[in-house]
Amino acid sequence: MGNKEFIKFDNVFKSFGSLDVLKGVSFSINQGEVTAIIGKSGEGKSVLLKHIIGLLEADKGTIFIDGKKLLSMTKKDKKDIKKKLSYMFQKNALFEHFNVFDNIALPLREKYHYLSEKDIRKKVLEKIEIFELQNTEEKYPSELSGGMQKRVALARALITDPKAVLFDEPTTGLDPMRKNSVFKMISEYQKMFGFTAVVVSHDIPEIFDISQKIIMLNKGKVVFEGDYDMLKQNEDVLNFVKGGESY
Repeated sequence: MGNKEFIKFDNVFKSFGSLDVLKGVSFSINQGEVTAIIGKSGEGKSVLLKHIIGLLEADKGTIFIDGKKLLSMTKKDKKDIKKKLSYMFQKNALFEHFNVFDNIALPLREKYHYLSEKDIRKKVLEKIEIFELQNTEEKYPSELSGGMQKRVALARALITDPKAVLFDEPTTGLDPMRKNSVFKMISEYQKMFGFTAVVVSHDIPEIFDISQKIIMLNKGKVVFEGDYDMLKQNEDVLNFVKGGESY
């Protein structure tokens, strides 16, 4: 495993009214690795991602991103951090009224106002070639297969060359063959670009094949943090993963 922490949660709590979702969560995510976050529905997996990208703020505890405390960052620091992070939504979140080119170009136009349309076009066409999306620039999402839509969404997530990409249930609604192809795509492009990947997933054990670290949430707490070899040696966690009643 790598040894540089890119994201760290230190005793983080989060409640929504009377519902306690995170109860003192601590873990770290290493730079340049794929980290899987697993656990039952409603355990706070997506809530973790929303804290990382700044959509939610912890009630208590500390979150570090790239060595800096999230809460004590200046506006400039937060803006710089946001440029280092990208988010791939559960259902791609492609804009139906935008063609493929404009969907991929959107983050550049939103975050990098100094770029000319010529520069944007060059960057988008580079990603279109890398993701094998040639001849789709003028097509709309509804005209593409589910697999191609995933590639467009990932190309858009990577267009700003982020240091980390957060994937929220990237295989929702897909059959087993397509799920495996999405995981393979994430793994291949993570190796190609070297970004830090954080993948929230229910797909067990498939997600383990591409992950260097696994973080498991249960009842608002981290009950396991380590690699798959460590997980296999932890009988309680392994039974829980297999559907047991250990927790």
